[in-house]
Amino acid sequence: MDGVGSFGAGRTGTAVDPITFAKQPQTILRVLSWIFSLVVFASIVNEGYVNLGSERLHCVFNRNGDACNYGVFVGLVGLLACSFFFLLDYKFSSISSVKDRKKAVMLEIGFSGVWTFLYFVSFCFLANQWSRTKVDDLPLNQGADAARAAIAFSFFSIITWAGLTVRAVQKYLLGTDMTLFTTEHMDGAAPTQPYPSSSPGGVPAETTEAYQSPPFTENNTTPTYQVPIY
Repeated sequence: MDGVGSFGAGRTGTAVDPITFAKQPQTILRVLSWIFSLVVFASIVNEGYVNLGSERLHCVFNRNGDACNYGVFVGLVGLLACSFFFLLDYKFSSISSVKDRKKAVMLEIGFSGVWTFLYFVSFCFLANQWSRTKVDDLPLNQGADAARAAIAFSFFSIITWAGLTVRAVQKYLLGTDMTLFTTEHMDGAAPTQPYPSSSPGGVPAETTEAYQSPPFTENNTTPTYQVPIY
């Protein structure tokens, strides 16, 4: 069975209106998640490492290289995932198989849920390490703005990825709208034909024989009484 009205999408092969697609809450959340991931990734890569008088660069988060590496990983993978799912959302209506649509929605639920959790860990981890960072570790307050941006947009990413998870779950719960599929077949079905008659030419033979009871004739003759002759 083709993916007719399944998992929140329209009929298979229907044209996607770019304006309508751009106004969808899921698209808006996807774009915001892409921007937030880009900010987290770029902030740490560009200004998340400082030089403290040696050739070695140190992470601004309490000189903990794991904090910077974790933030870069979550931001970069989230950035690439948003790009992938954005294209998947746009091409979702062209997927004809209901099973493939279901797999795509389940993949989105799983990834969005995991990345919501990972961004929560990122926010807590970066905020904790930043609170332990000493002023002496940041000459001229270098990298402070980048650290605050990474923490703030990690928090914002929790909200957007959680929203994407909820939207994906709602899409999964919609399942397949069998009403559209049934209505389409009922509208195109041929009207029911009566049983063919056994008469030649297919014309039902009409019963012309009338069953009439014979006329009731009543004999009203009365017996005559003859007087005997003595």
